[in-house]
Amino acid sequence: MNPSRIFIDRPVATSLLMIAILLVGIMAFRFLPLSALPEVDYPTIQVQTFYPGASPEVMTSALHSPSLRSGLGRNDKKRS
Repeated sequence: MNPSRIFIDRPVATSLLMIAILLVGIMAFRFLPLSALPEVDYPTIQVQTFYPGASPEVMTSALHSPSLRSGLGRNDKKRS
């Protein structure tokens, strides 16, 4: 006997089984431990450079941009 034949021959039992599964799912969903704003620690890197007499443009072009490009070579980094 085909397994689907049981559900085709008994549509009322199939509907009741579907409603029971739906109600169990809704009840289980209500008991899930969910947090609206979970605490996540994002990895950060802090770089300090001292280049006396340099303008902000020189610092950006000479130091910041190359270090940013080298960090973006990894697969786990995204540029924002």
